[in-house]
Amino acid sequence: MAGVNKVILVGNLGADPEVKYLEGDKAVAKLRLATTESYKDRNGNRVDQTEWHDLEMWDGQAKIAEQYLKKGSQLYVEGKIKTDSWQDEQGQNRYRTKIRVLSFTMLGGKPEGMGGGQAPNAASTANPKPAATSGGGTNSSPDLVLDDADDDLPF
Repeated sequence: MAGVNKVILVGNLGADPEVKYLEGDKAVAKLRLATTESYKDRNGNRVDQTEWHDLEMWDGQAKIAEQYLKKGSQLYVEGKIKTDSWQDEQGQNRYRTKIRVLSFTMLGGKPEGMGGGQAPNAASTANPKPAATSGGGTNSSPDLVLDDADDDLPF
C-alpha cells in the first residue's frame, strides 16, 4: 500500500525569507512559519500554543518568496515532510525535519512597504469619480474611472 506524505499549514512568517542562488540559476528559499493553536484550559484561561516550521521553496517559488513575502506575511502552504541527516564534528548523527513546499497562497493584505509608494488599500480609500460612459449602452468593457488630479504629464 502506498503512503501519503502531505502537509497543510496556515500561519505567519517569523522572518523575511532567506534566499540563496546556486549554480545554474537555481534558487532556494528558507522560511520559518509559525502556526498557533488556541484553547481554554481547565480554569477557563485562554492558552496559545505556537509551533515553528522550517519551510523550503525552490526556483520560481523561491523567487516569488524573495520578492513578495516579508516577516508577518500570512501563508497557506501545501507540501511534504522531508528529513535531512548529517554527522556533526563529534560524529553524532543529526536530523532536521522541514516542509518541502509544493504550493502556497499568500493570504491577507500586502505587507508594509509593498505598496509601491502608495498607502495600503489606496484603492478603497480613494474618492471615486463618476465613470465615463459611451452612448452605446452595450459596451462590454469595464467602466473606466479617470482621476486627473495627480497627472504630471505635459500633454
